[in-house]
Amino acid sequence: MITLKEALKLDKDALNKFKKDLKIKIKENSELNAYIDVNEKGDGIPIAIKDNIQVKDWTVTSGSNILQGYISPYNATVIEKMAEAGLSPFGRTNMDEFAMGSTTESSFYGKTLNPHNSDCVPGGSSGGSAAAVGAGLAIAALGSDTGGSIRQPAAFCGIVGMKPTYGRVSRYGLGAYASSLDQIGPMTQNVEDAAILYDIISGSDDKDSTNAKMDDKVTPNLNPNRKLRIAILPKYLAQASQDVKDAYEKAIDALKSAGHEIVEKEMMDAKFDISAYYITATAEATTNLARYDGIRYGNRITGSNLEDTFIKTRSNGFGDEVKRRILLGNFVLSSGYYEAYYVKAQKTRHIIKDNYAKIFEEVDLILSPVAPTTANKFGELKNPMDMYLSDIYTISVNLAGLPALALPISKNADGMPVGLQLIAKAYDEQTLFDGSLSLEKQINYNS
Repeated sequence: MITLKEALKLDKDALNKFKKDLKIKIKENSELNAYIDVNEKGDGIPIAIKDNIQVKDWTVTSGSNILQGYISPYNATVIEKMAEAGLSPFGRTNMDEFAMGSTTESSFYGKTLNPHNSDCVPGGSSGGSAAAVGAGLAIAALGSDTGGSIRQPAAFCGIVGMKPTYGRVSRYGLGAYASSLDQIGPMTQNVEDAAILYDIISGSDDKDSTNAKMDDKVTPNLNPNRKLRIAILPKYLAQASQDVKDAYEKAIDALKSAGHEIVEKEMMDAKFDISAYYITATAEATTNLARYDGIRYGNRITGSNLEDTFIKTRSNGFGDEVKRRILLGNFVLSSGYYEAYYVKAQKTRHIIKDNYAKIFEEVDLILSPVAPTTANKFGELKNPMDMYLSDIYTISVNLAGLPALALPISKNADGMPVGLQLIAKAYDEQTLFDGSLSLEKQINYNS
């Protein structure tokens, strides 16, 4: 598959031929179920789009039954920015329903397969985007990251996935899961492509009140030769598998060889991250998903009265995982439990942010695992708690609003990719991309 950088140099005829060939290739690999459909919009470079990002006149369903029949009346800001740069939406990719999951098994459209092993999950919730890029069925894709939903599937599928600083990329037109955590980001074949796509979709937007209104670009200043201070977290790997520990050591050696200074640091126990994240995310999800009632748009089941219509529509329209999180969110926001759970979670979130800030007083980047293991086999995370714990290394980044980039480091004995992430301080995407590019060049991962 050609890279985004190479695709930007194609003339119109070559691009049209490429798109025709790509459609054939996607059809030949339909068993992967990376794509829900292969719509086109515009004549630019084709970029796969996660099914929770609005594209005008497309069916956009967030992987859910309750939004069947909904046609988007507008473009998300990232789609408008892509069009201005000569990129076009090309196909909707599969995802966990309303981005709630770590395996893409909760999708209304069925599971997506990992391109490296069809018995394994591609990760989630942006599993379709990751599988499409990992299988050579997309030049690049857009995903969304609420608690690792770009970085974890990127690590499982052997590609690059980047979560921007909260506010750097407009959320206007993104189907909301947890509004204070969600971010759209690039999923690409390499770090430079991620930087190019990030530059295209980031920047000011008056339609998003949480937008940072920052328009600086990273690609013109990419410098893999910068020497950085990078923190490693040896004690943080206690719950990681041997494959992840081996990849971590390999990455440390590579960073040292590239001339970076390695500094040992400690993070607070990740069990606090899990608690704070799932209380915060489910509380916000409960509020955001209240709008799906079958009255204004989407799939409706008419009951005997208004209340019965609500109950039947939502009971039939939402899957088990979404219902579980709505119930949990309502519980932590309910009278008598709000102070005990939600308020405490926000205090913990502040402590997590302070923990990162203290480390970043002395270092430029942090090297961290993405997931405790390589891609799980289907059915291994049937217990919801096991699935929630699989996010242990990614969710603190969202709670603190920081940028992070996952990239492939090695493969285990079974040929499955092992990815790690670099984390930077808020709004320092330049350092994040510089360090990531340096590590990528030193590792020379071969997919």
